[in-house]
Formats: sequence, structure tokens, C-alpha cells
Amino acid sequence: MKQLLLVFIGGGFGSVLRFLIGKALNSTESGIPYGTFAANVLGSLLIGVILGLAAKNESLSQNQTLLLATGFCGGFTTFSTFAYENHVFLKSGDFASFAIYTIGSFVLGFLAVFLGMHLVR
Repeated sequence: MKQLLLVFIGGGFGSVLRFLIGKALNSTESGIPYGTFAANVLGSLLIGVILGLAAKNESLSQNQTLLLATGFCGGFTTFSTFAYENHVFLKSGDFASFAIYTIGSFVLGFLAVFLGMHLVR
């Protein structure tokens, strides 16, 4: 039960922060979802750091990892919003934005995880 509460609390904080970043950075004029992109790449970096610390000499406990990686990062990053925003690009015929956003998100997301893990070595 404690583990569920830790994930719940972390997820709540992550979701609220993602909402605030989206409000601040998503552009209604251009339609470019900078906030979602930033949250997903930053969340990838954070999960790399968190899981890197957890693996390194077991620097984080299982409960800390659940709170931060599963809870916070899980709530902070969002695949469903990413998928919806790509749907909007495709529906409007904006194939260039779709390609840039999709490829950029995957490439930078993976690189951010690797960078995060490298930073804690």
C-alpha cells in the first residue's frame, strides 16, 4: 500500500508540473507543442539520472525510485498527449511538423536517457 501511495504522490506532482509547462510553452498560434516536447525530453533526462543513481551502488532505495521514476517521471512525461498531438498534425496535413516532432522526440528522448545515466557514472 505504501508503494502505491508513493507512485500516486509522485505522479500527481509530475502531472501538475507537466500541465504548467504545457500552459507556459505550448503555442496556440503555431500549434507546435513545445511544452509536451520539453516535458518528455526533460523527463527522459530525469529518468536516466534517477535510474542511473538507483543502479549505481544502490544510491536510491526502491521506494525513492518508485516515487521519482515511476511516479514523478511517469506523471511528468506523456505518450498519450504526444500521440494525440501527432494525430492533429496528420489530420491537418502538416506532415513536416509531424515528422520533425516525432523524430525529434524519439531521438532526443533516447539521447536524454543516455545522457542522464552517463552524468551519474
